[in-house]
Amino acid sequence: MAETPASPEKSEKKKKLSFAALRHPGCRVYLIGAALAMMADNIEHVISYWIIFQKFHSPALGGFAIVAHWLPFLLFSVYSGALADRFDPRRIIQIGMGLFIIASTGWGVLFFTDSLEMWHAALLLVIHGLAGVLWSPAAQLLVHHMVGGDNLQSAIRLMAISRNLGQLFGPAIGAALLLSLGSAMGIIVNALIYLPLLIWLIAAPYGPQFSEGAKIVRRGVKGFGEIFDAIRGISSNYNIVAMVLLAGGTSMFVGNAHSAQMPEFAADLGAGKTGILYSILLAANAAGALIGGIILETRGWLQPKPRTAIFMGGLWAIALGGFAITGNYVVAVALIFIAGFLNLSFSAMAQTLTQLEAPPEIRGRVIGLYNMSNNGLRTFSGVTVGIGGGAIGIHWSLGLSAVALVVFIAGLMVYTNRPQAVPAE
Repeated sequence: MAETPASPEKSEKKKKLSFAALRHPGCRVYLIGAALAMMADNIEHVISYWIIFQKFHSPALGGFAIVAHWLPFLLFSVYSGALADRFDPRRIIQIGMGLFIIASTGWGVLFFTDSLEMWHAALLLVIHGLAGVLWSPAAQLLVHHMVGGDNLQSAIRLMAISRNLGQLFGPAIGAALLLSLGSAMGIIVNALIYLPLLIWLIAAPYGPQFSEGAKIVRRGVKGFGEIFDAIRGISSNYNIVAMVLLAGGTSMFVGNAHSAQMPEFAADLGAGKTGILYSILLAANAAGALIGGIILETRGWLQPKPRTAIFMGGLWAIALGGFAITGNYVVAVALIFIAGFLNLSFSAMAQTLTQLEAPPEIRGRVIGLYNMSNNGLRTFSGVTVGIGGGAIGIHWSLGLSAVALVVFIAGLMVYTNRPQAVPAE
């Protein structure tokens, strides 16, 4: 007999999958605040990097800026996650926002007084990096409490979309502030953009203490020992291990190091002297992630599965390998756009699986471990793609890094085929 109610139920299920996280009012407000904060992050980069270049003309300081941004994720992500487990994640995020405000205000004061020295710049870059590592694990934990497990992938995709919106609009608004208000006033105005999220979190009713049935486990924080505790806590769960390895492999072999080499890629493709063509190439990755995230959320496609995430990570490596070897500008733009879509897809899936399967009592630590792998190991992609590019050329370095990543991902596929023991209840 035909089941007539099946079609409406299926339709309703699909409807719920579309932008499901936006059904939670708190998540809507958080995403707006996070998009503003990410925009302010990028505005600060635009203004501070420009003044640093004008004042010091120091490639070493420019390199330190990249290290200061990613190295805190490598060293402190798990510790930051442990703090989010131990204390109210809202307060950890607020501390992160406060450090962002201190960094922007510090730049502004030094620009006003024309007293910026190299050690000032290095200190403020470190403060900015620490702000990011405090924000990230606590935010992921807080959003999990907002939307629950069923809508977590939707929330993670939307968080990625908000980040990409900030990355797209931040440079343009940063340039406008720099031209209209000047560096000092522009970056102080930028500090105010962090305030909406900081103020909303004061009384936002979200977190483990507001989640029905959630157990609040106040474990002590052991510093770097948390890394080994987190690894031991997930070692028997092959899915989490595979997702952490996927995040680490993609970050270490390729990461986003090719973005810093984009001017040379553009020049080799014949777009180096044409501003609009270079801009299109530069924005294609973010546009692919943004549009891909919207499409996936609208259609409810690509539900989280370990092998799907790994397979899409492999396709991402292949797309970047194709970008490295093509000499056709249109093909290059298309491949970078596709790479942006694939990157959002597999990274959102990997993060979702990691959070869903993490033991609740150490979820913040596991999120921190994932962030250490996903963000911290990008420090080394500067070696595989950047320094390697100086030795053998950026096309060969990116291409060979992509090939190495494909081999690594093939090994992960084999790893996920291992039988996994079911944990005792």
